[in-house]
Amino acid sequence: METEHRIHVGDARELDGVSDGSVELVVTSPPYPMIEMWDDLFGALDPAIEDRLAAGEADAAFEAMHDALGPVWDELARVLVDGGIAAINVGDATRSLGGGFQVFPNRAELVARLRDRGFALLPEIVWRKPANGHTKFMGSGMVPPNAYPTLEHEYVLVFRNGTEPRSFEPGADRRYEAAYFWEERNEWFSDLWTDVRGTGQSLDAEALRDRSAAYPFEIPHRLVQMYSAYGDTVLDPFWGTGTTTLAAMVAGRDSVGYELDREFRAVFDDRVAGVGSLADRVARERLDAHRAFAADADLGYDAEHYDFGVKTKQERRIRLYTVDGYEREGDRYVVAHEPVEE
Repeated sequence: METEHRIHVGDARELDGVSDGSVELVVTSPPYPMIEMWDDLFGALDPAIEDRLAAGEADAAFEAMHDALGPVWDELARVLVDGGIAAINVGDATRSLGGGFQVFPNRAELVARLRDRGFALLPEIVWRKPANGHTKFMGSGMVPPNAYPTLEHEYVLVFRNGTEPRSFEPGADRRYEAAYFWEERNEWFSDLWTDVRGTGQSLDAEALRDRSAAYPFEIPHRLVQMYSAYGDTVLDPFWGTGTTTLAAMVAGRDSVGYELDREFRAVFDDRVAGVGSLADRVARERLDAHRAFAADADLGYDAEHYDFGVKTKQERRIRLYTVDGYEREGDRYVVAHEPVEE
């Protein structure tokens, strides 16, 4: 099996390199409005945002930042197949600007704006992102009533493009080979992930670290397996350091990424160099975890490709793949995959 991964250095408000209805899944984390590290980016997208921030017009700046992201959501509606899924990682923002400290509800704003574009909201996921273990509060500290908790969680908002589920061809071998284990389903499809943590950035350049806000690999990797099948294409319009592309490579899906900053693009080669060992480790960990589960479980079916039982009929044809090598052609990678054997 081969997968293709294309990276475009360009503006995701115009996904010129992506055809209508050619993407099955979007997994992304946009810049969060009203998080100070993104002020310059939003100011470049709309100079009026800089003026509103400078004037302390917090609500107007918040609305303008979300307006600047609006064309991306329009493009997602165009490129996603009917019934395709958009999984968008986002956090609310806290800030003191023009009238005191407040929360700016990015989650609520994104929900409203994507529903306005015809997306159906599905149950969301909340994951913990701990920060500052010794200062779990902000404000007046020990004196009531003006302290307030830090935000230690983010949301994965899950949307369907349209109201009807996606359809597959009869039989759909690629869908059943991409099944997840019963116990994985019970963990992944919980609406609260407490076993995923935020990640630091191993980037050499200080300036890149300052501009990077990548989520941990486990988040896009789970989402790719939860909401796509082999042969599907995963899009990340806010590509950053390429974590979604890396997850797609490991999971055996095609991918497309859009990134404004070519410096991030250059860093990705260091990350992709280890994709083979990463894919091996992830596949072996999944198989070992299932074998441990199967040793003490009452299982009614035999897996076709492995020497263990499975809980449900839908899991029988599950097949995991690893990376057997890749070639780079400009901003395109072709990755060879082979099945993971016993």
